[in-house]
Amino acid sequence: MNKKSTLHQLNTAPLAEALELLDGLYEHSPWIAAAALLQRPFQSLHQLKYRMTEVIAAAGRTAQVALIRAHPELAGRAMLSQALTAASASEQNQAGLTHCSVAELARLQQLNADYHAKFGFPFILAVRGPRGSGLSRREIMASFERRLQGQPDFELQECLRNIHRIAEIRLNDRFGFTPTLGHDVWDWQERLSEFSDVGDAEQGQLTVTYLSDAHRACARAIQGWMYDCGFDSVQIDAVGNVVGRYQGIDAEPHQSNRDCNEVDSCQRTSNKGYSPKRLEKPKTLLTGSHFDTVRNAGKYDGRLGIFVPMASVRELFRAGRRLPFAIEVVAFAEEEGQRFKATFLGSSALAGDFKPEWLDQCDADGISMLAAMRHAGLCAAAADRDAVLTAIGRLKRDPAQYLGFVEVHIEQGPVLNACNLPLGVVTAINASVRYQGQVIGTASHAGTTPMKQRQDAVCGVAELALYLEQRATQDGDSVATMGQIGVPSGSVNVVPGRCSFSLDLRAPNDRQRDALERDVLDQLTQICRRRGLRFELPPTLRASAAPCAPDWRQRWEAAVAALGLPVHRLPSGAGHDAMKLHELMEQAMLFVRGQNAGISHNPLESTTSDDMQLAVQAFGHLLEQLAA
Repeated sequence: MNKKSTLHQLNTAPLAEALELLDGLYEHSPWIAAAALLQRPFQSLHQLKYRMTEVIAAAGRTAQVALIRAHPELAGRAMLSQALTAASASEQNQAGLTHCSVAELARLQQLNADYHAKFGFPFILAVRGPRGSGLSRREIMASFERRLQGQPDFELQECLRNIHRIAEIRLNDRFGFTPTLGHDVWDWQERLSEFSDVGDAEQGQLTVTYLSDAHRACARAIQGWMYDCGFDSVQIDAVGNVVGRYQGIDAEPHQSNRDCNEVDSCQRTSNKGYSPKRLEKPKTLLTGSHFDTVRNAGKYDGRLGIFVPMASVRELFRAGRRLPFAIEVVAFAEEEGQRFKATFLGSSALAGDFKPEWLDQCDADGISMLAAMRHAGLCAAAADRDAVLTAIGRLKRDPAQYLGFVEVHIEQGPVLNACNLPLGVVTAINASVRYQGQVIGTASHAGTTPMKQRQDAVCGVAELALYLEQRATQDGDSVATMGQIGVPSGSVNVVPGRCSFSLDLRAPNDRQRDALERDVLDQLTQICRRRGLRFELPPTLRASAAPCAPDWRQRWEAAVAALGLPVHRLPSGAGHDAMKLHELMEQAMLFVRGQNAGISHNPLESTTSDDMQLAVQAFGHLLEQLAA
């Protein structure tokens, strides 16, 4: 067995010896390690990894293309002639590329040729994958075919990101580092993704809607894993949230257990010989995220924020440690609004903002929320509707009993991925406003109506769409989207007399959002006046910004810096459960980088074991700050 290198050895060795320790991380490109080593000593392997990405980013396009070309094609001539480096040979063998069928090999060679002809460099994919255990040939082929449709500048950067991932895995092997905690978080998410709603499951798609059979199976699985991690109590509450509590030093048992009357096993308390003392006002850190999904979803949205703190609690339990505060991890039952027209249902209950009228909403099958809750066993002890609302009302948390709320979440965007950064500290959850409207003109003959005499509704909406792009860009961090455009009863030979559209405007604070909204509405008014059109634009949603509390942001920043990583701050354009808890207590969020350009609400949503390992370590560091 080869002796593994150490970070101390790398930091203290003469330059020539240090270069040998890093030889082969980047294929035939020792200049990268040489430049990075000029910045020794490194605080962590994570810092070294990032420094090497900086070297490549600063090297310029010519050097970047040369680096890509230094890597072999997948199942290419170098593999067939056994001319690969030992590392590349091992990686391609682990992915099964050395055992391709004749048809698979022919398809890969054709893809290689097509990709090189389009982009001028070879297709690069980290075939050991986000967990490091290897992608299947089917997954490799699918990635190849998808990325062949990409844009050249993006593909160049995507190749470089995959090269960084290859180097990361090789560095881990060289230094004997295994992201064990990240693997565990990965495995929990994989196991949870086995539950999917009827219809979607048969198509291989992940969909988990509120109180479906798959949703209830997820809740039971999370409940069991929480007990396995050492939580003192785990309950499924009156709206279906799974609530795990790990008691602190000299903390009084959590009183919300008395509210759990829905699930047979929810009253079970672990028997670990721990007898907490009673204090008048115990303090608790609240954390968690949601486990429901959109339709045909990815595996990490929401769920990552459940399993990261679970892993941290398990490490405390294994070490026999209690902190001066309790930790309450909530797997929120609903956030996405897929089955009923109610979003943030789980966190709204904790914030005391559950709307009574939600109980009367019906899903596509005509089943009311109240009926679904009773069918799921959540309201077994509630005799009538008022009793159900009373039980839900008792779920509201007393902010005096809580230190605050923190949430870990996959970024759901491309920023961290483009920056080669695994973690980011959220500054605020954006304010937003939405409209669903229409522009109305005059339908007329497409052949006989002169261009200057038209009242074309589509052209008015199109002009507004272009303005959205230009106006939001002025702010730098505002976003504006027209996600829906339609021509009711449109015809190929008719000037559109009506065009429906949506508006989604977001900004890091209310003032900036309001200014964006005002300018967009003024522009729409001017467009319609100039073109002889009119519009109807009723608002459908308005949400205030939820700025992250400065003290909590600083704790996340300190946690990221402690890992040897630069602190990157960014707003959240998406809504999160933290928005609802913000109404009750201070909150702050940590983002984890997503792969595949950060795509989310999509089966391609992904992150790596290494990044999830860092998230668990950052969460642990935040706990230590609070305990100090």
